[in-house]
Amino acid sequence: MLAVLVFVGAAVLLNWSYNNRWGEPNAEMVLAEDRGIAEAQAKQKNDLEYFSEARLTRQVSRDEALELLQSAASAETASQETIDTAMSAISAMAASSMKESQIENLLLAKDFTDCVVYIGNDKVTVAVPAPEEGLSEESVARITDTILNETEYSAAQLNIIEVKG
Repeated sequence: MLAVLVFVGAAVLLNWSYNNRWGEPNAEMVLAEDRGIAEAQAKQKNDLEYFSEARLTRQVSRDEALELLQSAASAETASQETIDTAMSAISAMAASSMKESQIENLLLAKDFTDCVVYIGNDKVTVAVPAPEEGLSEESVARITDTILNETEYSAAQLNIIEVKG
């Protein structure tokens, strides 16, 4: 029991000497750290806002197109060809939407903090956050590999947008 008491006393003494070694905080250093943290949080918020806005814009434009296609298909004067074309376009939009979500999830799993994917008729556009110096070759390769494995598009049909905060 005496040994435990000695060890606890030694631990308290070491902890006290360790904490006193650092001295008082420097006010300028604390302010600089606070500014750095605030700037990093503002940058992260701006990045999140960009990607949220991009997703919202994509969804709104899809919803508008879907509404137009549905009204064309349900019009009383619509021919069978118009109905078939509208249904085909609706099906293609749904497939693209699902593929975009799948690719976004895969890119998030590959250590990208956020991304937005848009699949168009002849190309795939991917927007990802990028550091000031730009995306590394490894990052571009991960994006390209994901797109090529998940779609029928070629690397020439891929457009990567670097979103810098």
